[in-house]
Amino acid sequence: MEMQVDPSRSERVSHEALVQTGLVTRPDRHKMTDLPPDRLPWTGHVSRIREARDQDAFAELFQHFAPRVKAFLMKSGADATLAEECTQDVMATIWHKAHLFDPTRASVATWIFTVARNRRIDMLRRQRRPEPEDLPWGPEAEPDQEDALGLQQDCDHLRRAMGDLPQAQRDLIERAYFRDMSHREIATATGLPLGTIKSRIRLALDRLRHAMNTV
Repeated sequence: MEMQVDPSRSERVSHEALVQTGLVTRPDRHKMTDLPPDRLPWTGHVSRIREARDQDAFAELFQHFAPRVKAFLMKSGADATLAEECTQDVMATIWHKAHLFDPTRASVATWIFTVARNRRIDMLRRQRRPEPEDLPWGPEAEPDQEDALGLQQDCDHLRRAMGDLPQAQRDLIERAYFRDMSHREIATATGLPLGTIKSRIRLALDRLRHAMNTV
């Protein structure tokens, strides 16, 4: 199945874009609560894949999530070729292991990005060419959905912290992380000097880190 980047770029503060900032931290697991299924988009698609191996449902899921997973991996340091290869592996895992998804524990987006995070760790491990004693023996661990819930709760905190940023800083963060614009593209669009763009984004990220650490 060919990977196609979704041409529409939502300006809302999406879960996937929040993950890409790298600012989410593990929350206190005692604060975790189950999420009602009616609040979980894409759950029906995973159910159709699990119960009927519905290729149309998978195609829609792939079209939405594959470009986002690839962007997440590239922001994590992978080149385009490696990120696409890893994305194909992630989406194949979703197809083959749809039965493992529990909609009462996490959203579909959180589950998929947890799988992507685990694949990214595997990718980095391969890149550093581990010695034989470092190799992970035994079966691969399945995605920990408690970790996925922690990620989702972190994202809720980050959304609130984003709302507290000054408008100028929030605008630059949204352009850089939620619209995938480079610093030079932002400078061209806003007319601000490149150095100003970089310093404001750095200051905004520092504010967000401080807000996350005080939760």
